[in-house]
Amino acid sequence: MKVTEYFEKAQGQTLISFEILPPLKGGSIDSIFKILDPLMEFRPPFVDVTYHREDFIYRKNDDGFFEKIAIRKRPGTVVIAQAIQNRYGVDAVPHLICGGFTRQETEDALIDMAYAKVNNVLALRGDARKFEGRFIPEPEGHHYAIDLIRQIMDMNQGKYLDADIVDGAKSNFCIGIAGYPEKHFEAPNMESDIHYIREKIKAGGEYIVTQMFFDNKKYFEFVDLCRQNGITVPIVPGLKPLTRKNQIQSLPASFYINLPEDLVKAAEGAKNTEAVKQVGIEWAVAQCQELKKAKVPSLHFYTMGDSETTRKIAEKVF
Repeated sequence: MKVTEYFEKAQGQTLISFEILPPLKGGSIDSIFKILDPLMEFRPPFVDVTYHREDFIYRKNDDGFFEKIAIRKRPGTVVIAQAIQNRYGVDAVPHLICGGFTRQETEDALIDMAYAKVNNVLALRGDARKFEGRFIPEPEGHHYAIDLIRQIMDMNQGKYLDADIVDGAKSNFCIGIAGYPEKHFEAPNMESDIHYIREKIKAGGEYIVTQMFFDNKKYFEFVDLCRQNGITVPIVPGLKPLTRKNQIQSLPASFYINLPEDLVKAAEGAKNTEAVKQVGIEWAVAQCQELKKAKVPSLHFYTMGDSETTRKIAEKVF
């Protein structure tokens, strides 16, 4: 079933959903099941699986010279999505990114998803490589998420890159996109950011999942601004609890978000890691209760491999 169909079926009731990371190369899919098994009691209709571009490492060869090697540290997104659907009977939403993929590789990934009966996808540009100051697409790859959305929509209409394919099989992807309640860090202002979100919806995006935030006011203002600009699709709040004191600096630096002063003070005053985690749980529970009262489509948790904390929050909200 499509993600948007779950929202329609819920008739205004708030659902719950999760996002997971593929294991590092060399890991086991059992690590995914270990994260999700304890969360299935909350009956999520869908689970997101992130996609990761390749990294480059330098390795010394037999001649003593260093050579640059591309390595994908978290492979397996499509297969993990299929495994989730088979094991739990819930829909999986693999992420698909522009970075690190040519258009042909993107098409092949979409074909794999369609064969596996994975009918939902979150279309993202993706981040720049760590050593690059800005996003640089692959040769013959997409520069922007809207171009990726257009390619997915082409496949939904049976149009492939190979012009010789006539009457190609039509895929049936429901396309989600990203939204940023505190503005994408590359956007010059919020109005510009909303403009590009609107264009991605026009191109085929059917719902929005937001970047994490810790101040619900930012989410509600973002939704209002979207509605004022004719964006009517469901807007799903993305959530992650604060669990460690060093996240007071790392989360704003990595995700370009603000942490409320009250949350920072409470976390800084915590005596140990468990106390910090409790502060984060209580803050997230309060966020979730307010968002649920507002009848948001789903509370979408970025688990980051920590199902225990997510479970403690969900128990108090659902």
